[in-house]
Amino acid sequence: MSKLYVVGLGPGAGADLTQRARAALEESQVIAGYTTYVDLVRDAFPEKELLVSGMRGEVQRCRAALERAAGGATVALVCSGDPGVYGMAGLVLELAQDMGLADAVEVEVVAGVTGGAALLGAPLMHDFCLVSLSDLLTPWDAIEERLRAAARAGFVICLYNPCSHGRPDHLAHATQILLEELPASCVCGIAHNVGRPGESARVLTLGELADAPADMTSVVYVGNATTREIAGRMVTPRGYQVRQ
Repeated sequence: MSKLYVVGLGPGAGADLTQRARAALEESQVIAGYTTYVDLVRDAFPEKELLVSGMRGEVQRCRAALERAAGGATVALVCSGDPGVYGMAGLVLELAQDMGLADAVEVEVVAGVTGGAALLGAPLMHDFCLVSLSDLLTPWDAIEERLRAAARAGFVICLYNPCSHGRPDHLAHATQILLEELPASCVCGIAHNVGRPGESARVLTLGELADAPADMTSVVYVGNATTREIAGRMVTPRGYQVRQ
């Protein structure tokens, strides 16, 4: 059976690339993906055939990868972070079924490391949720509803795709919504360019978040009532010391 790997590159493609991910890339004849992500591994695998496409070409990209795999090539479709977290894993599995290739192409999802939380300290030690601020696929009204629900439920909230050139105000709007439920002193963090040149992390408050610089390479972490700043790190206690 033909093989298509859906590979999570983690935050970059260097030290954070898992052994399973590296092995899948080495085995594959074709590396497919969004141009920015393929560029992360291009130099490490110069002998591979590359199948690249730009932003918003997700469906065509996954179709092309499946078709190359169905034609006999072993293909690695690369994603940033983990392919099952706002990545291509789900779309590939859907399309394999729709294209009648579910029995012809073996799809293996290779997990990736997500490193922003580690860069900030330990913000995700207790219950948390992920919300993307991109309204390309989700109506903004639904995003607002999820933000309010998450804040009321006491989750630490990870904000993916906080803003872009086309929607520069989304993080500021999200911050105002969260301020309806959370105090301005709530501890937050921003991880930027994790695992890549220009990597940085900053701990700040929810009151400062609206004006903080962020882009599509940033992940924002909004703490809950127990999250604290400890020696410049963002920490959400799990409760072990309370149990003692």
